[in-house]
Amino acid sequence: MLSKKMLVVVGAILLIVANLVILYIAGNRYPSHGLGRVALFLVAPFQDAVSVAIRFSRGTWDNYFVLVSTARQNARLKESLKQAVARNSQWREVELSNIRLRQLLDFKTAMINQSVAAEIVGRDPSSWYQALIINKGSADGIRKGLPVVVPEGIAGQVTDVSTHYAKVMLIIDRNSAVDALMQRTRARGIIKGEASGRCRFQYVMRKEEVAVGDKIVASGLDGVFPKGLAIGDVIGVVKRTSEIFQEVSIAPYVDFEKLEEVLVVLIPPAPDFAERQ
Repeated sequence: MLSKKMLVVVGAILLIVANLVILYIAGNRYPSHGLGRVALFLVAPFQDAVSVAIRFSRGTWDNYFVLVSTARQNARLKESLKQAVARNSQWREVELSNIRLRQLLDFKTAMINQSVAAEIVGRDPSSWYQALIINKGSADGIRKGLPVVVPEGIAGQVTDVSTHYAKVMLIIDRNSAVDALMQRTRARGIIKGEASGRCRFQYVMRKEEVAVGDKIVASGLDGVFPKGLAIGDVIGVVKRTSEIFQEVSIAPYVDFEKLEEVLVVLIPPAPDFAERQ
């Protein structure tokens, strides 16, 4: 099968031959024996067909280049759109980060104690421990035992420190303990972490009035967490007649899965904490 270029070349040659024949006919004003009329009768339809074929081929060739140009333009537009979407996503992340940092700054300004802002750069891969890695360490004044907070409430406590990084044990870790009290009744207890991502309010006497929705805050008596820092709400209460203490379930205010920045409060750690570690 002939290619488009070959078809154009053949058509052009045939058109030239046909034109030469016509010129020859036109040059003989009085053709003998009707030869000119016969030639004109035979050549004219052929010349018309060749002209149509050439115009069709030329149109097809031009349309091919138009389609190629359009496809390239579409590819460029798609790439530009992809880059614009990526830039928009980055700008959105910057905007959200600025909002979070402003909230941290406002919270830091409202705090009496001095604090250091840090970003979360890693998480403990083990399912047995609930811990984070932050990008601030001893070079920034971070020490073992310092409390870690966010505007929503208490996040955890520093357990290990290197020069530029530190490990934070979250309050939902089973090894965590925060001395707390119920804001409404002032009933005291200890906040302990649970595997479910919740907390338990332990050692609350059965005689104490506890209701779902009560707010739990730090008591400040452990020497680690400043008094009044929010912890969570009561979501369940079980009183057993044979038990001295109630079983109180707590939903922390902090969404630990979405933490990205925290504040480390620069206060002296509790003496017994350093001994326990």
